[in-house]
Amino acid sequence: MRRFSPAAFLSLVAVSGLSAGTPSSVSSTTSADPHAGSDPADLAKQLANPISSLISLPLQANWDFGIGVNDATRFTLNVQPVIPVELNDDWNLIIRTILPVIDAESPAPGIDDASGLGDIVQSFFFSPQAPVGGWILGAGPVFLWPTATDDLLGSEKWGGGPTLVALRQEGPWTYGALLNHIWSVAGDGDRSDVSATFLQPFLSYITPTKTTLTLNSESTYDWENQQWTVPVNLVVSQLVKVGKHPLQISLGGRYYAETPEGGPEWGIRAVVTLLFPK
Repeated sequence: MRRFSPAAFLSLVAVSGLSAGTPSSVSSTTSADPHAGSDPADLAKQLANPISSLISLPLQANWDFGIGVNDATRFTLNVQPVIPVELNDDWNLIIRTILPVIDAESPAPGIDDASGLGDIVQSFFFSPQAPVGGWILGAGPVFLWPTATDDLLGSEKWGGGPTLVALRQEGPWTYGALLNHIWSVAGDGDRSDVSATFLQPFLSYITPTKTTLTLNSESTYDWENQQWTVPVNLVVSQLVKVGKHPLQISLGGRYYAETPEGGPEWGIRAVVTLLFPK
């Protein structure tokens, strides 16, 4: 039986909320392709690019299982609007926000169930419209906002740091990585400081039927507690239309190769991404 403590639970939830990752499918065109319309091939590629010029609203549902001595389940709905802003003919600003809505069962005696909003993570990528040496690049600041409605669901800290993404597309393949690091700068002095690195390498393949197969890891290293959380995700995504409106549906599983003591063992991910092509 695995031991578990309230402190471990707080650390696990706070760090897991920092996973400002890419969409469930990751492929793309250039960072900004203002002439890419609603053609399925264009949309599939733009969806794979976390810094494309496509306005989208992913609704990402995650179920994580086997948490703590109670083998508890945690449900997280990440509302993840992506808003591109064309700054000039050469540069875009891509604003990516992750708002988690969490329902967590008690993982161990003495720890209550918790439901509500988690902390918001918001990234601002400044991205050249043209690839650089064949690479699509973006970099900027990332911020942690203490919006959690329950102290079990967030860090109660304000934070910030750098974020960057680099990816390359060759035919149906896309590969690259997204990285950020967040330090806490203010907040509840009784809570642990935040110093966490998020690393997401990704690889995807788009089939002729516009089905996207994605393998990625959403790894977080908690420097304060010297702990890794390493979920590995395998996701299948399909571009469809409902009436005249395109959307992408994704389904996949995740295995936790490494977690803090009492962390989840495996999970399921389902995503509906609403698309607003130009």
